[in-house]
Amino acid sequence: MKSIQKTILIGVAALALTACSSKEEENGTASATASAELEGSVLIDGSGTVYPLMAKLAENYMLEEQEGVSVEVSRAGTSAGFKKFLAKDGTDFNDASRTIKEEESQAAKDAGIEVKELKLALDGLTFVVNKDNDWADQLTPEQLIRIFTADGDVTKWSDLDPSWPDEEIKPMGPNENHGTYEFFYEKVLEEQDLKPSVNLQQDYSTLVTLVSEDKNGIAFFGYGYYAGNQEKLQAVPVDFGKGPVEPSLETIAEDGDYAAFTRPVFTYLNVGHAKEKPQVLDYAKYILNNANKMAGETGFAPIPENESKENLDFLNSLGDQ
Repeated sequence: MKSIQKTILIGVAALALTACSSKEEENGTASATASAELEGSVLIDGSGTVYPLMAKLAENYMLEEQEGVSVEVSRAGTSAGFKKFLAKDGTDFNDASRTIKEEESQAAKDAGIEVKELKLALDGLTFVVNKDNDWADQLTPEQLIRIFTADGDVTKWSDLDPSWPDEEIKPMGPNENHGTYEFFYEKVLEEQDLKPSVNLQQDYSTLVTLVSEDKNGIAFFGYGYYAGNQEKLQAVPVDFGKGPVEPSLETIAEDGDYAAFTRPVFTYLNVGHAKEKPQVLDYAKYILNNANKMAGETGFAPIPENESKENLDFLNSLGDQ
């Protein structure tokens, strides 16, 4: 009799565990803490804009979820990152501050790589100046275009306003490896050529240093990167026609007043790697379950939960294959 009772208790416990696991999978929120301990590496490269968010996610994942997994996050830039992502034995994820291009999608197909776009958060293109700049307290999109384009008639601050300093403006920004450059060039400048004097840099940290040391400097990059350097720089409010709007977590939201300069940011997953390496799939699920929670901490606005849920359903389906 005792043997029969023991068997029944084990069976009930197994059913309870199965029901609990099924419930987690149904909700799309099964976390690494509920899964077996994993080992191995996860390789991520790409956008410098997305880097602060992805680095935070990676740090928390390794500390709180899977200590045996090494998540390595680099920031070559969106375009340079895609080259690494699409190479033989490429990275597992590519962070991007723009959508994948048609030629990149074709390269993936040619290489037999299945790619899944995972939307992470919202970012606002931010223009920053030196802390001692006490005149450029607001600019219009048209004025910014005049500062940065070759056809623009602005070289000095006084060209924008006679009361401003009669000193040469030093425009700067990220180079062509970055999706932020492409967003600025395509969406803001509408593919007008930049002035030869625009100082384009690979590293955002270099831009921060250059502007913080030059009273006449002005640069652009994502709000997330500005948020981490506010003690060194100040953001320029932009007047889109209804008064100046300063970029913030509230204004860069989808329906915010800074929406004209707002864009989504992504990470792209190599689906084949996710099928072959449990740690890659597990980390992908972790990203979608936690990106909205950590977005604000790193200067990004969250996306609607239903968008993450759709991608989680896709990732959960990979575990059934």
